[in-house]
Amino acid sequence: MANKKTDKVTEAKTTTAKKTTAAKKTTAKKTTAKKTTAKKTTAAKAKSTRAKSSKAKTTKAAKKADKPYKKEFNAIVKKNKPIGHITYDELAEKIQKPYSLTDKDMENLLESIEDSGISVVDEKGDPDPRAIGAAKKVTKKELSDVSAPTGVKINDPVRMYLKEIGRVSLLSADQEISLAKRIEAGDEEAKQELAEANLRLVVSIAKRYVGRGMQFLDLIQEGNMGLMKAVEKFDYRKGFKFSTYATWWIRQAITRAIADQARTIRIPVHMVETINKLIRIQRQLLQDLGREPLPEEIGAEMDMPTEKVREILKIAQEPVSLETPIGEEDDSHLGDFIEDQDATSPADHAAYELLKEQLESVLDTLTDREENVLRLRFGLDDGRTRTLEEVGKVFGVTRERIRQIEAKALRKLRHPSRSKQLKDFLD
Repeated sequence: MANKKTDKVTEAKTTTAKKTTAAKKTTAKKTTAKKTTAKKTTAAKAKSTRAKSSKAKTTKAAKKADKPYKKEFNAIVKKNKPIGHITYDELAEKIQKPYSLTDKDMENLLESIEDSGISVVDEKGDPDPRAIGAAKKVTKKELSDVSAPTGVKINDPVRMYLKEIGRVSLLSADQEISLAKRIEAGDEEAKQELAEANLRLVVSIAKRYVGRGMQFLDLIQEGNMGLMKAVEKFDYRKGFKFSTYATWWIRQAITRAIADQARTIRIPVHMVETINKLIRIQRQLLQDLGREPLPEEIGAEMDMPTEKVREILKIAQEPVSLETPIGEEDDSHLGDFIEDQDATSPADHAAYELLKEQLESVLDTLTDREENVLRLRFGLDDGRTRTLEEVGKVFGVTRERIRQIEAKALRKLRHPSRSKQLKDFLD
């Protein structure tokens, strides 16, 4: 009896243990399922947030795009969004040049493009190495990669320059003030330190002006000159950061250089500013009137005589190369279709050659001395006429004797037997 009771108790305990284990497994499965559901919900929320953020950025960028080029802007975003980048040249060709964007307009356009999730690059497929912003922190990895490895030749001067300036770390506000005080005391090394620490600021500003007629390295060089002026004139007591102050000097130096050097035929800076003002008013009148404005209307808006407006419009025209290809096969050029006002016509050239032959034939009837005197006196060989005295020195006789020989030779040429051969050419 005791054994039977013990067996029943053992069996009951085993059954209870099995139930407990099954219950734990069920609870664990439920917990795992809950965690999986929570993860999926979190992922879905994150995806939704990213989509909203992307949509908000695109909407923000679209709002930034000015109305005149809104259509082109939307087309660029639609085309380049999948690949994630666009070149400076493409932007200049599709928007900047057709709409004659000002510096401020171009800055807004670049910001709009970047807000749309599209990066602006130097060449297709090659991310822009100039995108080192003024406020970007340089990581240790970047600092270790700023110089070329031994034996490796860098062919791209832009990339090489960027690696060089990438070695210099950015300055804190306290460091800027300290350097400014040293500069005020006449420390030349402090000037160099402050300038070198802000070279990346020049690059970030210069990249906005690519495609305006100057090479990128030239833009950087002009910007560096503006940076040096900012270093000379910076006053730390005003309470502004140096980069805020220097930006205006750098922009001024670059825009002045573009105005002064970008065109094939140089135009004075003040005239470039007048042209830009005229173009802005012309675009405004085009929107208001719905047609191209007349010079008189532009002149009235600018308070300028109509003739002056026409002159400025003529100056603003870009020169066209005579080597511009004409036709689809590029086998002819623009210069082939422009009349040469100085060229001799074929008919005149033929008449001249016939006259030359007849004149040689008539001169052969004179004596050698008479022929040579006439050739020298009238410059028949080299086009330079000579005086009686000069011809006399050649022959070793007096000027009076040369005059007599000349008169005798001309009388012979006036004889009908000789003159009739040349009279037909007088008409």
